[in-house]
Amino acid sequence: MSGGVIVIQEAFGVTEHIEDVVRRFEAEGYAACAPDLYHGTTFGYDDGWNTIRPVMDALTGDGILADVDAAIAALGERGVPKSRVAIVGFCMGGTVALWAGAMRELGAAVSFYGGGVTTSRWPGVPPLVEVAPGLRTPWLGLYGDKDKGIPVEQVEALRAAAALAPVPTRIERFAGAGHAFFNDARKASYDATAAEAAWPMVLSWLRMNLPT
Repeated sequence: MSGGVIVIQEAFGVTEHIEDVVRRFEAEGYAACAPDLYHGTTFGYDDGWNTIRPVMDALTGDGILADVDAAIAALGERGVPKSRVAIVGFCMGGTVALWAGAMRELGAAVSFYGGGVTTSRWPGVPPLVEVAPGLRTPWLGLYGDKDKGIPVEQVEALRAAAALAPVPTRIERFAGAGHAFFNDARKASYDATAAEAAWPMVLSWLRMNLPT
């Protein structure tokens, strides 16, 4: 076994796409799991933001960390020590991945288009530019230049903040991609070129940072 991966959901919950990402990591030899931060609620891609927002906004830093810790423990029961656990998140999960990488010393962390860069997303979770210098986990950030919610100047501010951390950090930008470019279940946002380039970067980051 190559290690373990905690996959953190988008705003829509643990969707079929997130379950598919779990399967992709399993196919690469990792033990993988996706904790349900909404504890039973999943939204469709056509559900309005006004429906999703109250559920997402009800999350708290302490509650999120409790779910991450439970996932770490579950992987431990499968024989994966914390030093060989990676956390990979998408959208709001990208925010969680960076924050968890600062609050916990894991093997690796990867954020796909994680927001909350300059403003706090949840109680107990500071803006990521404030969190990043305290990263305890090697972190990779993947962002699209056309993401209307996370402008390039925020991404570059995050790059500078992460560079202050005592662990390896890296940000990759994809010029033609917008938000959710990796989600092949959302045809309006999916960018095959960016997604196909990003996946090997993720696997390389995990191989580089998870001890054998």
